[in-house]
Parts: sequence; structure tokens; C-alpha cells
Amino acid sequence: MELDACKAELIERHLDEVIEMNRKINLTRVVDRESALVLHVEDSLSAFPEFSEAPSGPYADLGSGGGFPGVTLSIASGRKVLLVDSVGKKMRAMDSIVSDLGLQDSVSTYAGRIEDLSNERRGNFAVLTARALTAMPSLIELACPLLQKGGRLICYKGSNYEEELERALRIQDKLGMKLVSQRFFDLSDGSARSIFVFEKVAKPKIKLPRRVGMAQNNPLA
Repeated sequence: MELDACKAELIERHLDEVIEMNRKINLTRVVDRESALVLHVEDSLSAFPEFSEAPSGPYADLGSGGGFPGVTLSIASGRKVLLVDSVGKKMRAMDSIVSDLGLQDSVSTYAGRIEDLSNERRGNFAVLTARALTAMPSLIELACPLLQKGGRLICYKGSNYEEELERALRIQDKLGMKLVSQRFFDLSDGSARSIFVFEKVAKPKIKLPRRVGMAQNNPLA
């Protein structure tokens, strides 16, 4: 996608700040800038078509870490984002980076578990993103109580998605979620990528959220 010069510069400044901050705290395993431009920035922007089609309203990036894709998509779209991560020191690092970039009005952070956020802001979000966080069955369970009806979860995945997808499809009806789109492509370095979008279409048939950690440690599928 094409970005204006100011947005492109801001996105690259965010990347540079993350790489610099990574000397103090582990925000990313990709520290080579050229690789990071592909594996973080290009990858984050790859879901921009799906992100643009999501309903208007609050947006949160789950398991955000260094702010990919949340900060990148926020800059590109002008949409406010809540970065969510259970590791407090990562969110404190992101608060510092956000301040350096002057993005305090558009980027905020939540240091805590997704299940706790669900209890605080149930049904509040119109769109969620998740990249390299957990398997799809766990993702759609964690996302469901956060989403408003019609809200969408955008899942970033690689090439090994078949088993995850099969298990997610088996439980989507129980969760009131529905797969509405999927797309497969390669990044500029040849890395295979896939984007899956689930929409909340009904109330879940079970009580959510379950206890902290249950979605990952005892998945429904």
C-alpha cells in the first residue's frame, strides 16, 4: 500500500525506537533493520485491506509487544488503538516510545490479561488484531467477549494454519463467531502469510471469559 511521506516516516521512526529499546528490554527477536522492515512493518500493513473494512469504533491490538501491528495500523489509518499485553515492562516501554513519537492522543496501553480487559470493557471493541499471539481457537475465544456484535477479529498467521483453522471452525458457532474472509500471500522476502477474519455474529453459548489462561491451556477445541 502507498503511504504519504509523513506517515511512512513515523512508521519507520517507531520501528527504529523499538530496535533501540530492544537493547534494554526484549520487544522483538528481529533486530536487523532491513529484516524488521519486512517482518514487522510490511507484515503489519499486509492486513490493511481487512482492517479498512472493519466497523468503525474502538480498536485494540492483542499481545501487542512492540506495537506491531497496532501502532503501524494506527499511524497508517489515523485510527486510535489500545495496545494490550500482559507484560507490564513491555507496555511501559511502549508508553515511552509513544511519548517520544508524539502519539499519546492516538495510542494507549493496557498492561494486563485479555480476560481481565474483557471484564472491564465487555463488548466494547469494533475491531481486534492479533499477530503471533496464540492459536486461532484460543484467539477467537479471547476475542469474543471483547467484541461488539458485528465486530471483527483479524488474525495474522503464517503458512502452517490448517490445523488451527480446522479447530477454530469447530467451535466458532459455540462462541458466536464466524469466519468471514481468508487471504493468502507472500511478503517481499518470500515468507508465506495468511490473514483470517472472524466476525462476532451472536452471543456465545458459554459463559466468557473463562478463568485466566484457560483459553490457551485448556482450549475448547
